[in-house]
Amino acid sequence: MRSTLRRAVVHGGLFLVTAATTTAAGAAWAGVDPFASWTDFARGVPFSAALLAILLCHELGHYLFCLRHGVDATLPYFLPAPPFVVPWGTFGAFIRVGGRFPDRRALFDMGAAGPWAGFVVALGVMILGLELSHVDAAAPQSSVLVFGDSLLTGFLTRAVLGAEPDTVFIHPVGVAGWFGLLVTSLNLLPAGQLDGGHVLYAALGRRTPVISGAIAAGLAILGFRLWPGWLLWAAILAGMTRLGHPQTVDDGVPIGVGRLVAAALTLVMLVITFVPEPIKILP
Repeated sequence: MRSTLRRAVVHGGLFLVTAATTTAAGAAWAGVDPFASWTDFARGVPFSAALLAILLCHELGHYLFCLRHGVDATLPYFLPAPPFVVPWGTFGAFIRVGGRFPDRRALFDMGAAGPWAGFVVALGVMILGLELSHVDAAAPQSSVLVFGDSLLTGFLTRAVLGAEPDTVFIHPVGVAGWFGLLVTSLNLLPAGQLDGGHVLYAALGRRTPVISGAIAAGLAILGFRLWPGWLLWAAILAGMTRLGHPQTVDDGVPIGVGRLVAAALTLVMLVITFVPEPIKILP
């Protein structure tokens, strides 16, 4: 009983602190000082609610499929971050999984469920955020932070607003949706213990290092040409590829045609949410 209460305090406490830091970050995205007044602080609530909903649904997707396959897992741990250091106010969330998965089918279900659940919510948040955004084709009078576009966000911007992405001043809710889709694509990179690594291993078994190594090399090229942050991700993927992926209890059980099709659709989700140059500052 005492252990259960302690876990509830930890999970609940981290969630509440993360709610506070993401609300402060949201107020900053709304253009106000979150510490000037409670009214200004509250202006960050839409951003916080949208972002936490995406992260929560992502982690619950993992958690529920762990329960379905009899794998021990914790409730989500939310990670707060200083809002003026990390502009989203959070380092994300995770669950801890105990033990090995019984087979590759269970591994696939757990690995794919999180990104799909988070993607659906992030898609809705992104559309709502674009509806709240405004278009201004005039040249800005100061340097501006520009979010890069994936195939999906570029399409949504043109479909919802009928405007080119570089003319849109995005609402904080849209920022949360954009960040949620970016997190989805990062989690789907096919290596190691990332969600994409689980999906790749479930689909191909131990024949995955060549694919993961090629993705790491591709990110390194993007790092030199577009966004230096990809160099860090290339190093992370290379390290994960070297460590390999833990086996399931029975790797010999096939995942079936349905899950192979779902794996291909998950790859499509990675392609349409991937942002080659996530952030840049234009004078």
